[in-house]
Amino acid sequence: MNVNTVCNHNVSMVEASAGVVEAAKQMREEHVGDLIVVEHRAGRRVPIGILTDRDIVVAIVAKGASPADVTVADAMTEKLLTVQVDNGLEYALKEMRRVGVRRAPVVDENDDLIGVLSIDDIIDHLAVQLGHIADIVRLGQQAELGKRP
Repeated sequence: MNVNTVCNHNVSMVEASAGVVEAAKQMREEHVGDLIVVEHRAGRRVPIGILTDRDIVVAIVAKGASPADVTVADAMTEKLLTVQVDNGLEYALKEMRRVGVRRAPVVDENDDLIGVLSIDDIIDHLAVQLGHIADIVRLGQQAELGKRP
């Protein structure tokens, strides 16, 4: 299974030049904990970083900086793990574990942003699959009881 099947295609984005206060308001309005920082290149949205609610706390609030004076570029995480849209889910998980991140932007062959793969998305997907497995076991047990009372 590839990451395109599991990732969230509804991505919240922001540009690096945006103010961090506006970015925080966007997070609140969109009910998200992160924004993918993109740069527009020839009609593509190329991810260049990620801004999380934790980044805002650690980079601004904890340092006593004035949020009004900080841009997204000042607070975002720049070292960004991206995964290709056709990468396998297992590969993506291994890379996320290796780098130590909970989210990875998903890009196509032109580095255009397609979606975001998060640990939460993967857990939701696995929960559905485990439900299917439980159904198979239960139905098998019921069939066996019907054959041998």
